[in-house]
Amino acid sequence: MTEYEAVVYDLDGTLVDLEVDWADAARAVREVYETAGVEPPSTELWDMLEAADDAGLLADVESTLADREREGARAAPRLTRADELLERTVPVGVCSLNCEAACRIALEKHGLADAVDIVVGRDTVATQKPDPEPLLEAVRELGVDPENAVFVGDSRRDELTAERAGVAFEYVGSGPSGV
Repeated sequence: MTEYEAVVYDLDGTLVDLEVDWADAARAVREVYETAGVEPPSTELWDMLEAADDAGLLADVESTLADREREGARAAPRLTRADELLERTVPVGVCSLNCEAACRIALEKHGLADAVDIVVGRDTVATQKPDPEPLLEAVRELGVDPENAVFVGDSRRDELTAERAGVAFEYVGSGPSGV
């Protein structure tokens, strides 16, 4: 990896593998919509999350999803890239589509919390990836300009977030996977 003044990592699929049954999470979020008598925009979890505020269901959808993520963070196995994080001599952040609490639980579980200077989850700022704001918030908090940071992630959404933020990007593996 080229030297940068700061490194920001995605969490799930990059540092840890959250033990979340995403299909079950989507079913639970659909139930929130159904209980409220609101037609979901699709059956896709992230579409329903994005539409929840307009439907007046954000608090219930977020709670339903965050419960599963926090539980999954407690059981999440650590991935190889987490070792690299511990070796960093530059400021380190996490920017995730998962809720901030789940990120912190997983980092703490694996002894990574003290090596991370800032955590930005989907509920930390008003927007979520692939909007650039969560990543830009992490970079600002790390005290560097976007062009002097790199974002490490596992998905096309992560890559798009970096592009929109003007931050270099590196895949954790050989290419996109996940959300």
